[in-house]
Amino acid sequence: MVALMVLVGLAVLAAFAALHWYAWRRLVRDTTAGPGFARRAGTVVFVAAPLMMFAALVAERTGAPFLLQQVLAWPGFMWLALSLYLLLALVVGELVRPLLRRWLEREGTVPEAEAESVRVRVAESEARDPAEAAPEGEKTAPAPAPAPASAPAPEKAIASPSRRLFVSRIVGGTAAAVAAGTVGYGTYGVLRGPKVKRVTVPLAKLPRAAHGFRIAVVSDIHLGPILGRDFTRRVVDTVNATQPDLIAVVGDLVDGSVEHLAPAAAPLAGMRARHGAYFVTGNHEYFSGAEQWVDHVRELGLHPLRNARTELPGFDLAGVDDVAGEDEGKGPDFAKALGGRDRSRASVLLAHQPVVIHDAVEHGVDLQLSGHTHGGQLWPGNLIADLANPTLAGLERYGDTQLYVTRGAGAWGPPVRVGAPSDITVVELASRQA
Repeated sequence: MVALMVLVGLAVLAAFAALHWYAWRRLVRDTTAGPGFARRAGTVVFVAAPLMMFAALVAERTGAPFLLQQVLAWPGFMWLALSLYLLLALVVGELVRPLLRRWLEREGTVPEAEAESVRVRVAESEARDPAEAAPEGEKTAPAPAPAPASAPAPEKAIASPSRRLFVSRIVGGTAAAVAAGTVGYGTYGVLRGPKVKRVTVPLAKLPRAAHGFRIAVVSDIHLGPILGRDFTRRVVDTVNATQPDLIAVVGDLVDGSVEHLAPAAAPLAGMRARHGAYFVTGNHEYFSGAEQWVDHVRELGLHPLRNARTELPGFDLAGVDDVAGEDEGKGPDFAKALGGRDRSRASVLLAHQPVVIHDAVEHGVDLQLSGHTHGGQLWPGNLIADLANPTLAGLERYGDTQLYVTRGAGAWGPPVRVGAPSDITVVELASRQA
């Protein structure tokens, strides 16, 4: 098993290196006329940036000094996103490259700046006296007279390399601009804070008195080396502005220890709702010290639901630990959280991962609120996330149980979202008796 894991790891590294070599070739080697500062600088970037990315991942998971995590996080994680879109743009560029080359050949035009650069190099080469390079005593033929300025042959000789360089620069420059623009806009979308999304969910068992009950669903804030106290305050202000009846924080609050992130989490104490704020663990809490975080959020005024439930006016609210806790002997316990309750009452379950929906159906849950997926976060990651989760985002029905999955408020790794905008969802419960 260990040998298999090593082989898989080596295969992944080889593929990663091959993709970066391809990107370097298209963006650096093919766009530079020869060895020089530009090529050396580009090569340094394509070597240093992936190393920073791996260092950032290792530093986060191993609990390295927090200052070191912060230093590595921005360049390392941003390269993760940027390299993805560079590769995608370059692949599209492969389709454009031959079309652009044929068009230039048909037009018979050579960009003057590129042609002049090649002319200079050719002229410098031909300016050397051939006799100087010949062995002593060996006669050399006199140098041919320079071709008239109007002769077409030299132009044809230099047109082809000039055209290739021009096409490479156009395609590479466009790919870099598209990738940088995509990542820049995706970063802005995360840092400005999540937007509010509103969803109405009818529950057959909900009494008329609870009609219109509003739950603010917050997930995947991912406080860490990049998203800190200011981001938390932005999330809290957004939640409070919705004036919810209840706040549900459904996991992946942090990426780091209480020691490092307590100041970043402090604004959570300011969340306000008529029936309070509740919390369940996500898988990232188990990477960050789940027990310590459960104790800490309790100190901040949140109510942890660890395989437990509470009765609220009109429905039961239950919460289960994340499945990642099974490695620590914890994990979800549906019998403990939902067993023995009055099934004539409506029930709402807080569970970080959508994959537990089938357990929720078995235990008669009316509505499950989850996060975890980020909606894919970085397109086309949504295609992979959709395969791994029963619902990627939004509201779906499974038997008599409805599942709502929020895309989350923050972002893991690179603070970038593409095609999966962050949200805080206000779920309004509707009674069919109203």
